[in-house]
Amino acid sequence: MLHLFPSINNSVQSIRFKTLNPCISLSRLCHFKAKRGFDSLNQTSSVQNSVAVFWDLDNKPPNAFPPFEAVVKLKTAASSFGVVRSMVAYANQHSFSYVPKAVREQRRERKLLNQLENKGVIKSIDPYVCKVCGRRFYTNEKLVNHFKQIHEREHQKRVNQIESARGSRRVKLVGKYSMKMEKYKNAAREVLTPKVGYGLADELKRAGFWVGTVSNRPQAADVALRDHMVDVMDKRKAECLMLVSDDSDFVGVLKEAKLRCLKTVVVGDADDGALKRVADAGFSWTEILKGKAKKEAVSVVGKWKDRDILKKLEWTYDPEVERKLYGSEGMFDDESEDLDFDGNDDGNSSDYIHKEDSGAWWELDSESDADSSKSQ
Repeated sequence: MLHLFPSINNSVQSIRFKTLNPCISLSRLCHFKAKRGFDSLNQTSSVQNSVAVFWDLDNKPPNAFPPFEAVVKLKTAASSFGVVRSMVAYANQHSFSYVPKAVREQRRERKLLNQLENKGVIKSIDPYVCKVCGRRFYTNEKLVNHFKQIHEREHQKRVNQIESARGSRRVKLVGKYSMKMEKYKNAAREVLTPKVGYGLADELKRAGFWVGTVSNRPQAADVALRDHMVDVMDKRKAECLMLVSDDSDFVGVLKEAKLRCLKTVVVGDADDGALKRVADAGFSWTEILKGKAKKEAVSVVGKWKDRDILKKLEWTYDPEVERKLYGSEGMFDDESEDLDFDGNDDGNSSDYIHKEDSGAWWELDSESDADSSKSQ
C-alpha cells in the first residue's frame, strides 16, 4: 500500500537498525553466568517466558494466505509459549515486489467483474461504500476513481505539509492529521491496488513485525536473520526462539541456541526437515492457521517445565564445594598428624620391618630356625 510518513518511517528504521550488530560469529560460549545484583534480577525477570519470532520471508512467504491474517495466527501460536517480545522478518527486494499466483488470480477476477459492472451485465446487491466520506457507488470502478481523485490527493497534501514542517509545527501537524491519515490508510488498503507487490511489508508492519530489507545477493537475508538471532542470544533477550523457515542453513543457529539452554520452535512445511529434527517443537502453516499449534503448545510447555525441574534436581560433583562443605583436607591432615605422633617408637618398628623383610618370601622357615628362635 501507500507508505505513510516516509521520513518518519526511515528514521525509525534507522534507529532500530543501529541496535543490530551484523558482525557476530557463532563461536560463543555455551553457558555464562550473569552478574549478581539488582540489575541481573530485573533482567532475568523480564527475559523469563519471553519469545522472539524470526521470519525468513525469502524461504517461507505467506503466498497462499493473506499476510495480516497469517501474522495474527502466528503471533497467537507464539504467545502460547510465552510473552512475545519481538517479531523480526527479513527478505530481499524481489520478495516484496513479487506477487503470488493467488493474488494475481484475485486481481484478474476483480478486473473482469469491473468490466461486467460497467457494461450492466451484472449488478452488485450491496452498494460500494467509501470508508472515508461514506458515499455510495454502484460500481467498484467509480469508487476507485472517487478515492483517487479526492481522498488520495488530500492525503498527499497532508504528507507534504508534514514533511515541509519542522520542530513543534511538525509535531502539531502529526497530531492533527493522525486520525484522518489512519482512516485513509485503512480504507486505501481495500480500495487501491499496491503499485509494487501486494503490500507484504505494510501488512507485516501493521501486524507488529519489524521488517528488514536486504540486497538481492544470494543468502543475504539468511545472513542478516542469523546475525540478528545470535545478537538476541548474546544479549539474552528471549528464552524461546521461533523460526519460520525450511532452510537447513539455520541448523547451526538452532544447535547454538540449545547449547545455551534456550527453547526452539520451527514453523515450516517440511514434515521431516532438518530444522524440525533439531528444534524442540515443529509446526506447519496449516497447523498455525487452524489453531492446532496453540493446543499442542500446552503439552510442549509442560515438557519444558518438567525438564527444568529435573535439571534443578540433578546432583553434580564439584570437588571444591565438597571440600568446603565437609572439610576433607583438614580431615586427612589430622589423620596424618595422628599417625606420625602415635607411630613414633624411636625406630624400633622400622628395624623390625627390616628384619622381617630380610629373607625371601619363598624360603620357608626350617625347624632349626624355629628352634633357635624359641631358645632365644
